[in-house]
Amino acid sequence: MTPLKPPLCLGEDMKLSDFKALTFDCYGTLIDWESGMFNALAPLLDKCDRPLGRDAVLEAHGRLESSQQAQTPTKAYRDLLPVVYRRLAEEWGVTVSWDECVVYGNSVKDWPAFPDTPDALRYLQEHYKLVILSNVDNRSFAASNDRLGVAFDAIYTAEDVGAYKPADTNFHYMFEKLKGLDIAKSDILHTAESMFHDHAPANRHDIRSCWIYRRHDKDGFGATRDPGEMPKYDFRFNSMEEMAEAHRQELGA
Repeated sequence: MTPLKPPLCLGEDMKLSDFKALTFDCYGTLIDWESGMFNALAPLLDKCDRPLGRDAVLEAHGRLESSQQAQTPTKAYRDLLPVVYRRLAEEWGVTVSWDECVVYGNSVKDWPAFPDTPDALRYLQEHYKLVILSNVDNRSFAASNDRLGVAFDAIYTAEDVGAYKPADTNFHYMFEKLKGLDIAKSDILHTAESMFHDHAPANRHDIRSCWIYRRHDKDGFGATRDPGEMPKYDFRFNSMEEMAEAHRQELGA
């Protein structure tokens, strides 16, 4: 597999300080969901009769997860993950109990934050409204929120919406609710790792976006889906720390 070749960025004259709100995907951007899910899949992988590489595991998970989200959009994420676990076991010829599947569904609380995330969020909160738009349930996000170390100004989950990104419904819901916080679409910089879940719909809804390219040193898309044609974006950083530092430098200039 060849490395990703990002497209040219838009908005050459645009500044990070042009925006009032940062709307975040959480898992893959702020929380290291790939490490979290791979570690939580260890009991299943230990039962496999053949070795499976990390990226192959993540890609299979991403494919089955997005398929299940499309089939059962109102199912809470903590209840959807057990189904994904069972589908993975079936594909890999492994027998698992439903209790084992449920344990995996409850593992989100153990998924770590990227080390740079909490400090970056605390800095950015001094300059922006911080908003979560995530494919998660509320109970699971509450545990992740403790790891992130900030109080977000608004939290919108798939459980709230009854749909999973990249569905347009999630973005319509967010835009409607942000009006009540006096935040217009033009005030938003949508900040995310996933081209499939976030940047493609950001393009459709004509909002600016910032790519946190957590997989910059890896091939492929990992636990997210291949978006097909690569969406456009306005800023790119390899970490939240880089984004915060770019904002500091911008203000200093």
